[in-house]
Amino acid sequence: MAKFLAELLGCTLPDKGTPPLFECRSQPHLRMRPSSKQRDTMPQTPPFTGQLNTGSYNKNLYQTKEEGYPGLYYNDNNLVSGSLEALIHHLVPTVDYYPDRTYIFTFLLSSRLFIHPYELMSKVCHLCTEQQRLGDPQADKMRVRKIAPKILQLLTEWTETFPYDFRDERMMRSLKELTHRLASGDEIYRKAVSQMSQGLIRRLTVLSQYEEALGKINATAAERLTVLKAKPQAAIQRDLLSICNDPFTVAQQLTHIELERLSYIGPEEFVQAFVQKDPLDNDKNCFSDHKKASNLEAYVDWFNRLSYLVATEICMPGKKKHRARVIEFFIDVARECFNIGNFNSLMAIISGMNMSPVSRLKKTWSKVKTAKFDILEHQMDPSSNFYNYRTALRGATQRSITANSSREKIVIPFFSLLIKDIYFLNEGCANRLQNGHINFEKFWELAKQVSEFMTWKKVECPFEKDRKILQYLLTAPVFTEDALYLASYESEGPENNMEKDRWKSLRCV
Repeated sequence: MAKFLAELLGCTLPDKGTPPLFECRSQPHLRMRPSSKQRDTMPQTPPFTGQLNTGSYNKNLYQTKEEGYPGLYYNDNNLVSGSLEALIHHLVPTVDYYPDRTYIFTFLLSSRLFIHPYELMSKVCHLCTEQQRLGDPQADKMRVRKIAPKILQLLTEWTETFPYDFRDERMMRSLKELTHRLASGDEIYRKAVSQMSQGLIRRLTVLSQYEEALGKINATAAERLTVLKAKPQAAIQRDLLSICNDPFTVAQQLTHIELERLSYIGPEEFVQAFVQKDPLDNDKNCFSDHKKASNLEAYVDWFNRLSYLVATEICMPGKKKHRARVIEFFIDVARECFNIGNFNSLMAIISGMNMSPVSRLKKTWSKVKTAKFDILEHQMDPSSNFYNYRTALRGATQRSITANSSREKIVIPFFSLLIKDIYFLNEGCANRLQNGHINFEKFWELAKQVSEFMTWKKVECPFEKDRKILQYLLTAPVFTEDALYLASYESEGPENNMEKDRWKSLRCV
Protein backbone atom coordinates (compact mmCIF):
# COMPACT_ATOMS: atom_id res chain seq x y z
CA MET A 1 0.00 0.00 0.00
CA ALA A 2 2.73 2.47 1.03
CA LYS A 3 4.83 1.63 -2.04
CA PHE A 4 1.84 2.15 -4.31
CA LEU A 5 1.13 5.56 -2.72
CA ALA A 6 4.77 6.59 -3.05
CA GLU A 7 4.74 5.70 -6.74
CA LEU A 8 1.58 7.73 -7.28
CA LEU A 9 3.08 10.79 -5.61
CA GLY A 10 6.48 10.29 -7.16
CA CYS A 11 8.41 10.53 -3.89
CA THR A 12 10.59 8.24 -1.79
CA LEU A 13 9.42 6.39 1.26
CA PRO A 14 10.69 7.46 4.68
CA ASP A 15 13.72 5.47 5.84
CA LYS A 16 12.55 4.76 9.35
CA GLY A 17 9.95 2.10 10.01
CA THR A 18 6.87 2.85 12.07
CA PRO A 19 6.68 1.37 15.58
CA PRO A 20 4.21 -1.39 16.52
CA LEU A 21 0.73 -1.03 17.96
CA PHE A 22 0.64 0.87 21.23
CA GLU A 23 3.86 2.54 20.23
CA CYS A 24 2.82 4.33 17.05
CA ARG A 25 0.89 7.57 17.22
CA SER A 26 -0.11 10.03 14.56
CA GLN A 27 3.02 11.59 13.13
CA PRO A 28 3.75 15.21 14.05
CA HIS A 29 2.50 17.70 11.51
CA LEU A 30 5.09 18.43 8.85
CA ARG A 31 4.82 22.12 8.14
CA MET A 32 6.56 23.90 5.32
CA ARG A 33 9.42 26.05 6.54
CA PRO A 34 9.52 29.05 4.19
CA SER A 35 12.43 31.44 4.05
CA SER A 36 12.07 34.83 5.69
CA LYS A 37 11.17 36.35 2.31
CA GLN A 38 8.44 33.82 1.64
CA ARG A 39 7.15 33.97 5.21
CA ASP A 40 5.78 37.41 4.48
CA THR A 41 3.62 36.04 1.68
CA MET A 42 2.60 32.85 3.51
CA PRO A 43 -0.96 33.20 4.84
CA GLN A 44 -0.78 33.27 8.61
CA THR A 45 -3.90 31.33 9.55
CA PRO A 46 -4.48 30.83 13.28
CA PRO A 47 -3.48 27.53 14.93
CA PHE A 48 -6.15 24.86 15.09
CA THR A 49 -7.17 24.92 18.75
CA GLY A 50 -10.13 22.55 18.58
CA GLN A 51 -12.49 25.29 19.76
CA LEU A 52 -14.48 26.50 16.77
CA ASN A 53 -16.69 29.41 17.71
CA THR A 54 -19.57 29.39 15.26
CA GLY A 55 -20.57 32.90 16.18
CA SER A 56 -17.21 34.52 15.53
CA TYR A 57 -16.30 33.65 11.97
CA ASN A 58 -14.35 36.67 10.79
CA LYS A 59 -13.15 37.61 7.37
CA ASN A 60 -9.39 37.48 7.62
CA LEU A 61 -6.68 39.56 6.03
CA TYR A 62 -7.00 37.90 2.63
CA GLN A 63 -10.76 37.56 2.60
CA THR A 64 -11.84 39.64 -0.35
CA LYS A 65 -12.93 37.02 -2.86
CA GLU A 66 -16.47 36.31 -1.65
CA GLU A 67 -17.73 39.81 -2.46
CA GLY A 68 -16.90 39.18 -6.10
CA TYR A 69 -18.33 35.67 -6.28
CA PRO A 70 -22.10 35.18 -6.07
CA GLY A 71 -23.79 32.42 -4.09
CA LEU A 72 -22.51 33.04 -0.54
CA TYR A 73 -24.75 34.54 2.13
CA TYR A 74 -23.63 36.15 5.40
CA ASN A 75 -25.34 37.31 8.57
CA ASP A 76 -23.30 39.71 10.72
CA ASN A 77 -20.15 38.65 8.88
CA ASN A 78 -20.93 34.97 9.58
CA LEU A 79 -21.20 32.66 6.57
CA VAL A 80 -24.63 31.02 6.87
CA SER A 81 -25.31 29.41 3.49
CA GLY A 82 -24.15 29.07 -0.06
CA SER A 83 -24.31 27.02 -3.21
CA LEU A 84 -21.90 24.11 -3.43
CA GLU A 85 -20.07 25.76 -6.31
CA ALA A 86 -19.65 29.02 -4.38
CA LEU A 87 -18.39 27.19 -1.30
CA ILE A 88 -15.80 25.35 -3.41
CA HIS A 89 -14.61 28.66 -4.89
CA HIS A 90 -14.42 30.03 -1.36
CA LEU A 91 -12.03 27.19 -0.45
CA VAL A 92 -9.51 27.90 -3.20
CA PRO A 93 -6.78 30.50 -2.45
CA THR A 94 -5.83 33.32 -4.79
CA VAL A 95 -2.90 35.72 -4.80
CA ASP A 96 -4.66 38.08 -2.34
CA TYR A 97 -6.90 35.62 -0.51
CA TYR A 98 -6.61 32.61 1.79
CA PRO A 99 -9.66 31.00 3.45
CA ASP A 100 -10.05 31.13 7.20
CA ARG A 101 -8.71 27.91 8.72
CA THR A 102 -11.97 27.17 10.52
CA TYR A 103 -13.72 27.39 7.15
CA ILE A 104 -11.28 24.94 5.59
CA PHE A 105 -11.92 22.37 8.34
CA THR A 106 -15.70 22.89 8.35
CA PHE A 107 -16.07 22.67 4.58
CA LEU A 108 -13.76 19.67 4.12
CA LEU A 109 -15.62 17.92 6.95
CA SER A 110 -19.13 18.58 5.61
CA SER A 111 -18.57 18.66 1.85
CA ARG A 112 -18.52 14.85 1.66
CA LEU A 113 -22.29 14.92 2.23
CA PHE A 114 -22.64 16.54 -1.20
CA ILE A 115 -19.61 15.54 -3.25
CA HIS A 116 -17.01 12.77 -3.21
CA PRO A 117 -13.64 13.95 -1.85
CA TYR A 118 -11.93 12.92 -5.09
CA GLU A 119 -14.43 15.04 -7.07
CA LEU A 120 -13.80 17.98 -4.77
CA MET A 121 -10.05 17.56 -5.18
CA SER A 122 -10.48 17.48 -8.94
CA LYS A 123 -12.44 20.74 -8.84
CA VAL A 124 -9.86 22.37 -6.57
CA CYS A 125 -7.07 21.31 -8.95
CA HIS A 126 -9.00 22.69 -11.92
CA LEU A 127 -9.66 26.04 -10.22
CA CYS A 128 -6.06 26.37 -9.09
CA THR A 129 -4.72 25.52 -12.53
CA GLU A 130 -7.15 27.61 -14.57
CA GLN A 131 -7.59 30.66 -12.35
CA GLN A 132 -3.96 31.00 -11.37
CA ARG A 133 -2.60 29.94 -14.81
CA LEU A 134 -0.40 27.30 -13.20
CA GLY A 135 -0.37 25.34 -16.43
CA ASP A 136 0.75 28.34 -18.51
CA PRO A 137 4.52 28.43 -19.01
CA GLN A 138 4.23 32.13 -19.86
CA ALA A 139 2.49 32.97 -16.56
CA ASP A 140 4.08 35.60 -14.40
CA LYS A 141 6.62 33.79 -12.18
CA MET A 142 6.10 36.29 -9.41
CA ARG A 143 2.36 35.53 -9.44
CA VAL A 144 3.06 31.79 -9.21
CA ARG A 145 5.45 32.37 -6.30
CA LYS A 146 2.75 34.30 -4.47
CA ILE A 147 0.03 31.69 -4.93
CA ALA A 148 2.10 28.49 -4.57
CA PRO A 149 2.65 28.74 -0.77
CA LYS A 150 -1.07 29.24 -0.22
CA ILE A 151 -2.11 26.28 -2.35
CA LEU A 152 0.55 24.14 -0.65
CA GLN A 153 -0.74 25.19 2.75
CA LEU A 154 -4.31 24.25 1.78
CA LEU A 155 -3.13 20.84 0.56
CA THR A 156 -1.04 20.38 3.70
CA GLU A 157 -4.02 21.10 5.94
CA TRP A 158 -6.14 18.68 3.91
CA THR A 159 -3.59 15.85 4.01
CA GLU A 160 -2.88 16.34 7.71
CA THR A 161 -6.48 16.64 8.95
CA PHE A 162 -8.22 14.27 6.53
CA PRO A 163 -5.48 11.84 5.43
CA TYR A 164 -7.91 8.95 4.95
CA ASP A 165 -9.44 10.79 1.98
CA PHE A 166 -6.18 10.00 0.16
CA ARG A 167 -6.60 6.25 0.33
CA ASP A 168 -8.48 6.79 -2.92
CA GLU A 169 -6.27 6.40 -5.98
CA ARG A 170 -8.17 9.21 -7.74
CA MET A 171 -7.37 11.61 -4.89
CA MET A 172 -3.69 10.75 -5.07
CA ARG A 173 -3.53 11.30 -8.82
CA SER A 174 -5.13 14.74 -8.55
CA LEU A 175 -2.81 15.62 -5.69
CA LYS A 176 0.22 14.55 -7.69
CA GLU A 177 -0.92 16.53 -10.74
CA LEU A 178 -1.36 19.76 -8.77
CA THR A 179 1.79 19.45 -6.65
CA HIS A 180 3.83 18.67 -9.77
CA ARG A 181 2.75 22.01 -11.23
CA LEU A 182 3.62 23.81 -8.01
CA ALA A 183 7.00 22.12 -7.61
CA SER A 184 8.20 22.56 -11.18
CA GLY A 185 9.26 26.16 -10.79
CA ASP A 186 11.16 26.46 -7.53
CA GLU A 187 13.40 24.22 -5.40
CA ILE A 188 11.80 25.32 -2.11
CA TYR A 189 8.40 24.19 -3.34
CA ARG A 190 9.79 20.85 -4.46
CA LYS A 191 11.07 20.29 -0.93
CA ALA A 192 7.75 21.36 0.58
CA VAL A 193 5.81 19.03 -1.72
CA SER A 194 8.13 16.13 -0.89
CA GLN A 195 7.78 16.81 2.83
CA MET A 196 3.98 16.97 2.60
CA SER A 197 3.81 13.79 0.49
CA GLN A 198 6.03 11.79 2.81
CA GLY A 199 4.02 12.93 5.82
CA LEU A 200 0.84 11.73 4.13
CA ILE A 201 2.41 8.36 3.27
CA ARG A 202 3.55 7.93 6.87
CA ARG A 203 0.07 8.57 8.19
CA LEU A 204 -1.53 6.15 5.74
CA THR A 205 1.13 3.52 6.43
CA VAL A 206 0.57 3.76 10.18
CA LEU A 207 -3.18 3.48 9.59
CA SER A 208 -2.70 0.30 7.54
CA GLN A 209 -0.47 -1.16 10.26
CA TYR A 210 -3.05 -0.29 12.91
CA GLU A 211 -5.85 -1.98 10.97
CA GLU A 212 -3.67 -5.05 10.44
CA ALA A 213 -2.84 -5.16 14.17
CA LEU A 214 -6.53 -4.85 15.07
CA GLY A 215 -7.25 -7.84 12.87
CA LYS A 216 -4.59 -9.88 14.66
CA ILE A 217 -5.92 -8.84 18.08
CA ASN A 218 -9.47 -9.82 17.11
CA ALA A 219 -8.23 -13.15 15.72
CA THR A 220 -6.36 -13.90 18.96
CA ALA A 221 -9.43 -13.05 21.03
CA ALA A 222 -11.59 -15.34 18.88
CA GLU A 223 -9.03 -18.15 19.18
CA ARG A 224 -8.96 -17.86 22.96
CA LEU A 225 -12.74 -17.91 23.09
CA THR A 226 -12.67 -21.18 21.13
CA VAL A 227 -10.24 -22.61 23.70
CA LEU A 228 -12.52 -21.44 26.50
CA LYS A 229 -15.48 -23.28 25.00
CA ALA A 230 -13.47 -26.46 24.47
CA LYS A 231 -11.73 -26.49 27.87
CA PRO A 232 -13.60 -24.10 30.17
CA GLN A 233 -11.92 -25.17 33.40
CA ALA A 234 -8.40 -24.75 32.00
CA ALA A 235 -9.16 -21.27 30.66
CA ILE A 236 -10.92 -20.05 33.80
CA GLN A 237 -7.79 -20.47 35.88
CA ARG A 238 -6.65 -17.01 34.72
CA ASP A 239 -8.53 -13.81 35.44
CA LEU A 240 -7.67 -10.11 35.54
CA LEU A 241 -7.03 -10.08 39.28
CA SER A 242 -4.37 -12.75 38.83
CA ILE A 243 -2.67 -10.50 36.25
CA CYS A 244 -2.96 -7.25 38.23
CA ASN A 245 -4.80 -6.43 41.44
CA ASP A 246 -4.01 -2.70 41.40
CA PRO A 247 -7.07 -0.71 40.18
CA PHE A 248 -5.01 2.38 39.36
CA THR A 249 -2.68 0.42 37.05
CA VAL A 250 -5.60 -1.23 35.25
CA ALA A 251 -7.29 2.17 34.79
CA GLN A 252 -4.06 3.49 33.28
CA GLN A 253 -3.83 0.58 30.83
CA LEU A 254 -7.47 1.10 29.84
CA THR A 255 -6.60 4.72 29.16
CA HIS A 256 -3.74 3.60 26.89
CA ILE A 257 -6.17 1.55 24.82
CA GLU A 258 -8.76 4.32 24.70
CA LEU A 259 -6.33 7.00 23.53
CA GLU A 260 -4.71 4.64 21.03
CA ARG A 261 -8.03 3.84 19.40
CA LEU A 262 -9.29 7.41 19.57
CA SER A 263 -6.20 8.63 17.74
CA TYR A 264 -7.08 6.68 14.59
CA ILE A 265 -10.66 7.96 14.22
CA GLY A 266 -10.76 10.47 11.38
CA PRO A 267 -13.03 13.50 11.86
CA GLU A 268 -14.84 12.64 8.63
CA GLU A 269 -16.04 9.35 10.14
CA PHE A 270 -18.56 11.27 12.27
CA VAL A 271 -20.13 12.58 9.07
CA GLN A 272 -19.82 9.40 7.03
CA ALA A 273 -21.47 7.33 9.77
CA PHE A 274 -24.74 9.14 9.06
CA VAL A 275 -24.35 9.92 5.36
CA GLN A 276 -27.54 9.68 3.36
CA LYS A 277 -28.44 10.25 -0.26
CA ASP A 278 -28.26 13.92 -1.20
CA PRO A 279 -31.70 14.80 -2.67
CA LEU A 280 -29.98 16.84 -5.41
CA ASP A 281 -27.67 13.97 -6.32
CA ASN A 282 -29.04 11.53 -8.88
CA ASP A 283 -26.17 9.15 -8.19
CA LYS A 284 -25.92 6.75 -5.26
CA ASN A 285 -24.92 8.28 -1.94
CA CYS A 286 -21.42 9.65 -1.64
CA PHE A 287 -19.89 6.85 0.38
CA SER A 288 -21.64 3.69 -0.70
CA ASP A 289 -18.38 2.56 -2.32
CA HIS A 290 -16.16 3.28 0.71
CA LYS A 291 -15.76 1.93 4.20
CA LYS A 292 -17.69 4.62 6.00
CA ALA A 293 -16.39 4.66 9.53
CA SER A 294 -14.32 1.57 10.25
CA ASN A 295 -12.19 3.07 13.05
CA LEU A 296 -15.21 4.60 14.71
CA GLU A 297 -16.96 1.23 14.58
CA ALA A 298 -13.86 -0.49 15.99
CA TYR A 299 -13.92 1.93 18.91
CA VAL A 300 -17.57 1.18 19.63
CA ASP A 301 -16.70 -2.53 19.48
CA TRP A 302 -14.02 -1.92 22.12
CA PHE A 303 -16.61 -0.36 24.46
CA ASN A 304 -18.83 -3.43 24.05
CA ARG A 305 -15.90 -5.77 24.60
CA LEU A 306 -14.92 -4.03 27.83
CA SER A 307 -18.50 -4.20 29.12
CA TYR A 308 -18.69 -7.94 28.39
CA LEU A 309 -15.20 -8.51 29.82
CA VAL A 310 -16.29 -6.93 33.12
CA ALA A 311 -19.42 -9.08 33.21
CA THR A 312 -17.41 -12.19 32.35
CA GLU A 313 -14.84 -11.55 35.09
CA ILE A 314 -17.67 -11.18 37.63
CA CYS A 315 -19.70 -14.21 36.52
CA MET A 316 -16.75 -16.61 36.07
CA PRO A 317 -15.79 -17.31 39.71
CA GLY A 318 -17.70 -20.09 41.43
CA LYS A 319 -17.36 -18.61 44.92
CA LYS A 320 -19.52 -15.72 46.09
CA LYS A 321 -16.66 -14.13 48.03
CA HIS A 322 -14.45 -14.07 44.92
CA ARG A 323 -17.23 -12.56 42.80
CA ALA A 324 -17.77 -9.82 45.38
CA ARG A 325 -14.05 -9.04 45.38
CA VAL A 326 -14.07 -8.76 41.58
CA ILE A 327 -17.02 -6.34 41.70
CA GLU A 328 -15.29 -4.16 44.29
CA PHE A 329 -12.11 -4.23 42.19
CA PHE A 330 -13.94 -2.96 39.10
CA ILE A 331 -15.66 -0.26 41.15
CA ASP A 332 -12.20 0.96 42.15
CA VAL A 333 -11.00 0.77 38.53
CA ALA A 334 -14.04 2.79 37.43
CA ARG A 335 -13.37 5.43 40.09
CA GLU A 336 -9.76 5.77 38.92
CA CYS A 337 -10.99 6.11 35.32
CA PHE A 338 -13.25 8.95 36.45
CA ASN A 339 -10.35 10.69 38.19
CA ILE A 340 -8.18 10.34 35.07
CA GLY A 341 -10.91 11.71 32.79
CA ASN A 342 -11.50 8.39 31.04
CA PHE A 343 -15.29 8.51 30.90
CA ASN A 344 -15.62 5.91 28.15
CA SER A 345 -14.00 3.10 30.17
CA LEU A 346 -15.94 4.28 33.22
CA MET A 347 -19.26 3.89 31.43
CA ALA A 348 -18.24 0.55 29.90
CA ILE A 349 -17.44 -0.82 33.37
CA ILE A 350 -20.72 0.47 34.80
CA SER A 351 -22.59 -1.02 31.83
CA GLY A 352 -20.93 -4.39 32.43
CA MET A 353 -21.89 -4.39 36.10
CA ASN A 354 -25.47 -3.41 35.23
CA MET A 355 -25.98 -6.31 32.81
CA SER A 356 -28.80 -8.57 33.95
CA PRO A 357 -26.60 -11.66 34.51
CA VAL A 358 -24.52 -9.55 36.93
CA SER A 359 -27.20 -7.41 38.57
CA ARG A 360 -29.31 -10.47 39.43
CA LEU A 361 -26.54 -11.87 41.66
CA LYS A 362 -28.20 -10.53 44.83
CA LYS A 363 -26.25 -12.71 47.27
CA THR A 364 -23.00 -11.56 45.72
CA TRP A 365 -23.98 -7.88 45.77
CA SER A 366 -24.99 -8.19 49.44
CA LYS A 367 -21.29 -8.75 50.20
CA VAL A 368 -20.22 -5.64 48.27
CA LYS A 369 -19.70 -2.17 49.72
CA THR A 370 -21.68 -0.25 47.12
CA ALA A 371 -21.30 3.35 48.35
CA LYS A 372 -18.56 4.15 45.81
CA PHE A 373 -20.51 2.45 43.05
CA ASP A 374 -23.62 4.50 43.87
CA ILE A 375 -21.57 7.70 43.49
CA LEU A 376 -20.27 6.59 40.09
CA GLU A 377 -23.75 5.64 38.90
CA HIS A 378 -24.98 9.04 40.00
CA GLN A 379 -22.24 10.72 37.93
CA MET A 380 -23.25 8.74 34.85
CA ASP A 381 -27.00 8.94 35.47
CA PRO A 382 -28.75 9.24 32.06
CA SER A 383 -31.59 11.40 33.42
CA SER A 384 -31.88 15.02 32.27
CA ASN A 385 -29.83 14.12 29.16
CA PHE A 386 -26.83 12.96 31.22
CA TYR A 387 -26.68 16.28 33.07
CA ASN A 388 -24.24 15.05 35.75
CA TYR A 389 -21.89 13.51 33.21
CA ARG A 390 -21.95 16.60 31.00
CA THR A 391 -21.07 18.72 34.02
CA ALA A 392 -18.15 16.42 34.84
CA LEU A 393 -17.05 16.48 31.18
CA ARG A 394 -17.03 20.28 31.16
CA GLY A 395 -14.91 20.22 34.29
CA ALA A 396 -12.44 17.77 32.73
CA THR A 397 -12.33 19.85 29.55
CA GLN A 398 -11.56 23.00 31.52
CA ARG A 399 -8.87 21.14 33.45
CA SER A 400 -7.39 20.00 30.13
CA ILE A 401 -7.26 23.55 28.75
CA THR A 402 -5.37 24.89 31.78
CA ALA A 403 -3.33 21.73 32.38
CA ASN A 404 0.31 21.89 33.37
CA SER A 405 0.89 18.15 32.93
CA SER A 406 -0.05 15.65 30.23
CA ARG A 407 -1.99 13.63 32.81
CA GLU A 408 -4.37 16.54 33.38
CA LYS A 409 -4.96 16.95 29.65
CA ILE A 410 -6.74 13.59 29.28
CA VAL A 411 -10.40 13.83 28.27
CA ILE A 412 -11.94 10.64 26.90
CA PRO A 413 -15.66 11.24 26.37
CA PHE A 414 -18.43 8.70 26.72
CA PHE A 415 -18.24 7.94 23.02
CA SER A 416 -21.72 6.58 22.37
CA LEU A 417 -23.23 9.78 23.75
CA LEU A 418 -20.91 11.90 21.61
CA ILE A 419 -22.08 10.01 18.53
CA LYS A 420 -25.69 10.38 19.67
CA ASP A 421 -25.27 14.16 20.04
CA ILE A 422 -23.81 14.44 16.54
CA TYR A 423 -26.55 12.19 15.17
CA PHE A 424 -29.32 14.37 16.59
CA LEU A 425 -27.60 17.51 15.35
CA ASN A 426 -27.49 15.94 11.89
CA GLU A 427 -31.11 14.77 12.03
CA GLY A 428 -32.45 17.95 13.64
CA CYS A 429 -31.23 20.37 10.96
CA ALA A 430 -31.59 20.16 7.20
CA ASN A 431 -28.43 19.94 5.10
CA ARG A 432 -29.94 22.22 2.50
CA LEU A 433 -32.23 25.22 2.64
CA GLN A 434 -35.38 25.54 0.55
CA ASN A 435 -33.47 27.38 -2.18
CA GLY A 436 -31.09 24.43 -2.50
CA HIS A 437 -28.18 26.16 -0.78
CA ILE A 438 -26.10 24.30 1.78
CA ASN A 439 -27.05 25.16 5.35
CA PHE A 440 -23.61 26.19 6.58
CA GLU A 441 -24.84 27.31 10.00
CA LYS A 442 -25.50 23.64 10.74
CA PHE A 443 -22.01 22.65 9.70
CA TRP A 444 -20.34 25.32 11.84
CA GLU A 445 -21.97 23.63 14.84
CA LEU A 446 -21.03 20.15 13.62
CA ALA A 447 -17.42 21.23 13.14
CA LYS A 448 -17.38 22.75 16.63
CA GLN A 449 -18.30 19.40 18.19
CA VAL A 450 -15.91 17.37 16.05
CA SER A 451 -12.99 19.79 16.53
CA GLU A 452 -13.27 19.43 20.30
CA PHE A 453 -12.94 15.67 19.83
CA MET A 454 -9.90 16.32 17.61
CA THR A 455 -8.21 18.08 20.51
CA TRP A 456 -8.95 15.23 22.93
CA LYS A 457 -7.68 12.49 20.63
CA LYS A 458 -4.24 14.11 20.20
CA VAL A 459 -3.29 13.78 23.88
CA GLU A 460 -0.34 11.50 24.49
CA CYS A 461 -0.91 8.95 27.24
CA PRO A 462 1.57 9.71 30.06
CA PHE A 463 1.32 6.36 31.84
CA GLU A 464 3.82 3.53 31.59
CA LYS A 465 2.58 0.56 29.58
CA ASP A 466 2.16 -2.92 30.99
CA ARG A 467 2.02 -5.26 28.00
CA LYS A 468 0.78 -8.22 30.03
CA ILE A 469 -2.27 -6.25 31.21
CA LEU A 470 -2.85 -4.74 27.76
CA GLN A 471 -2.71 -8.18 26.19
CA TYR A 472 -5.22 -9.54 28.66
CA LEU A 473 -7.66 -6.63 28.28
CA LEU A 474 -7.55 -6.92 24.49
CA THR A 475 -7.57 -10.67 23.95
CA ALA A 476 -8.98 -12.43 27.04
CA PRO A 477 -12.04 -14.48 26.07
CA VAL A 478 -15.40 -12.92 26.94
CA PHE A 479 -18.72 -14.71 27.37
CA THR A 480 -21.67 -14.19 25.10
CA GLU A 481 -24.91 -13.01 26.70
CA ASP A 482 -26.20 -16.60 26.87
CA ALA A 483 -22.96 -17.82 28.45
CA LEU A 484 -23.15 -15.01 31.00
CA TYR A 485 -26.70 -16.03 31.97
CA LEU A 486 -25.67 -19.67 32.25
CA ALA A 487 -22.72 -18.82 34.51
CA SER A 488 -24.94 -16.51 36.55
CA TYR A 489 -27.61 -19.19 37.09
CA GLU A 490 -24.97 -21.73 38.08
CA SER A 491 -23.55 -19.28 40.64
CA GLU A 492 -26.92 -18.24 42.06
CA GLY A 493 -29.83 -20.42 41.00
CA PRO A 494 -32.87 -19.10 39.11
CA GLU A 495 -35.43 -17.36 41.30
CA ASN A 496 -38.62 -17.58 39.23
CA ASN A 497 -40.21 -19.70 36.52
CA MET A 498 -38.96 -17.48 33.71
CA GLU A 499 -35.36 -17.82 34.89
CA LYS A 500 -35.81 -21.58 35.40
CA ASP A 501 -37.09 -21.99 31.83
CA ARG A 502 -34.23 -19.97 30.43
CA TRP A 503 -31.69 -21.94 32.47
CA LYS A 504 -33.07 -25.22 31.16
CA SER A 505 -32.94 -24.04 27.55
CA LEU A 506 -29.36 -22.76 27.95
CA ARG A 507 -28.19 -26.06 29.45
CA CYS A 508 -29.63 -27.95 26.49
CA VAL A 509 -27.71 -25.92 23.91
